[in-house]
Amino acid sequence: MISKSRIIFICSFIFILPGFHLSAQKGNELKPKAWLLKKIDESLDESAKQYLYLMKQLPPERFPVTYYEKNKELFTSGPEPWLAGFYPGVLLYLYESKGNVVLYNEALRKMKAIEKEQYNKTTHDLGFMMYCSFGNAERIAPKPEYKSILVNSARSLSTRFNQQVGCIRSWGSGPSQFMVIIDNMMNLELLFAATRITGDSSYYKIAVTHANTTMKNHFRPDYSSYHLVIYDPETGAVIKKQTVQGAADESAWARGQAWGLYGYTMMYRETKDPEYLAQANHIAAFILNHPNLPKDKIPYWDFNAPQIPNTARDASAGAIICSALIELAGYAPSNVGKVYLKAAETMLASLSSPAYRASAGENDGFVLKHGTGNFPKNSDIDVPLIYADYYYVEAMLRYKNLQVK
Repeated sequence: MISKSRIIFICSFIFILPGFHLSAQKGNELKPKAWLLKKIDESLDESAKQYLYLMKQLPPERFPVTYYEKNKELFTSGPEPWLAGFYPGVLLYLYESKGNVVLYNEALRKMKAIEKEQYNKTTHDLGFMMYCSFGNAERIAPKPEYKSILVNSARSLSTRFNQQVGCIRSWGSGPSQFMVIIDNMMNLELLFAATRITGDSSYYKIAVTHANTTMKNHFRPDYSSYHLVIYDPETGAVIKKQTVQGAADESAWARGQAWGLYGYTMMYRETKDPEYLAQANHIAAFILNHPNLPKDKIPYWDFNAPQIPNTARDASAGAIICSALIELAGYAPSNVGKVYLKAAETMLASLSSPAYRASAGENDGFVLKHGTGNFPKNSDIDVPLIYADYYYVEAMLRYKNLQVK
């Protein structure tokens, strides 16, 4: 059932995006621009070349994280961190686009190193790790072992769910606190995959419960999101709300808004619940109408960063938002969908320009420049980020796929 607040939203969205009336979704045709498709084809070619170069720089069993231009240092990790699934995920997307089996074989080789993480119950990030890698591999060339790995990963993730709170625990904490971050919306896609594979609805129910609890407690009246909500694990009561990686607790950390937009767009895709579509539309309206969103639509690291405009951008947030908007455009009423697609086109053009996309051999093989990891901790500022590349390549492929719909 659609709540009263959702009905108010549906009736008033015309005022949020002036000049556009609502119309039925049926017949909503989103046509890509020929000039942008050409630019994307060029960018995908260059991205494949960059990753063929990057794979040669990596030590065995290591995964790329970022590159520090000042020290000419490639920073890598093992298979354990939340980032591990993005590198094989980019390779699989590029293989899908370019058909280069060298990229595909490298993805499969790296995936072998993260197989064991399917049993890792110490992290909430198994969706990032296993779905971005094995989920894409299963989609491209299905295998029984991929299905088994995805189900085992979902089973491990589900052990972190607390029925009283109604969420999956994000970070490790003491017994008196149950921490949940907005990023965790991105890991729910793995649970939906497990239900499709097994027919077991328990994974689906956990995803829906987590999304509903997050929708209730993470968002402010303007539909910006906190980064972290801390719950009492015994009662489910909210103890505290924070924005750990943002400028302040009440600020709108850019990547957090991106996770929310992408997460609720995905929730609508998987459930067709109009509450999730309304939530995604609310978040999109917050982002696209924010006075601090630059003309090129690549956000500053926080929408309320005190030094705007003299502060860092976050290309990773831009790439995530762009990918989400392309998908959301297909679900929204026709004219609103065109607004989303136009914004995504501006983002794609910006990210594909020399201002954000590295030249051949630059960035040690990473594609995008100007990502921001954790500004308050002075960590990974104005650098390439593996997840920025992942969502940028995904956004390009989603835009190209508009041609075949």
